[in-house]
Amino acid sequence: MLNIVSYNQAMSDSNAILRLRIQTEEPVEIDAFVGAFTSLAEEYRRDIRENYPDADGDARIYVKEVRKKCIEADLIPYIVAAAPFVAQMDQVIIVEQFVRTWGKRLTALVTGNLADWSPKKSELKTLVDATEAIARDPNATSTLEAVTFEDGKNQVRAAFQFSTSEAKDAQVTIDGVYKELETPTGADHERVLMIFTRSDVGKAQLGKRSGERVLIEEVHSKALALMYASELAEERIKHEIRDAEDNIYKKGFVVDVKVRMVGGKPSVFAVTNVHEIIDLPDDDE
Repeated sequence: MLNIVSYNQAMSDSNAILRLRIQTEEPVEIDAFVGAFTSLAEEYRRDIRENYPDADGDARIYVKEVRKKCIEADLIPYIVAAAPFVAQMDQVIIVEQFVRTWGKRLTALVTGNLADWSPKKSELKTLVDATEAIARDPNATSTLEAVTFEDGKNQVRAAFQFSTSEAKDAQVTIDGVYKELETPTGADHERVLMIFTRSDVGKAQLGKRSGERVLIEEVHSKALALMYASELAEERIKHEIRDAEDNIYKKGFVVDVKVRMVGGKPSVFAVTNVHEIIDLPDDDE
């Protein structure tokens, strides 16, 4: 049965919350808006799983206020005890520590100094979502606070803020780490021009033949099925198919590929890396 908890009820059950405030100059795209909050909730749950293995963590999101150029939401964390000592954990300490960890990780990405942290791909994806809305805006900030309630008053116990320029720097670092994590063991052909002859907006399963077809004349005279051998390559290409205003068939992709053979003949182009996306000249040029 669905358990529906009101904001007031959730607040009465919690003595500490996470408060996220996003201030922008321009309207926020809905995907980036949702990602800013759900990524934070997911990172909180991951933090609980890693640091408090005897507890189940949940974070319910309540949008507290939306006004011109500002969105504020309360994320109300829950700790479900799985052992007696867990019930005694101080939730204030947990949310304070989470804000500080969140700040350290984003600072590491902004500065490019990852000496003390080796992020996983799942963590990088979460942080991409967290920074997207801010990076796209010309002058935005995101503020995360650990807020407690004492004598009917709010008290900020820890806070971290980042700006548009910092979000962009973080995304540059994330892109570089992604590439390091997905560095292919080798490609049959490097920096060759790939052109779509059939595309699909749907998500492709990594390492499986997709329904798309591409032509790489430097490698084979006929179009072959496309396979994504890298998550980063798939995300970058799919972004061009789904979101770019230009016609996908008028774009060229400079890629590294492996050629998969069937019966001794080329059957699939497996893209391992995307170096560049270019506009193709018109046929009459």
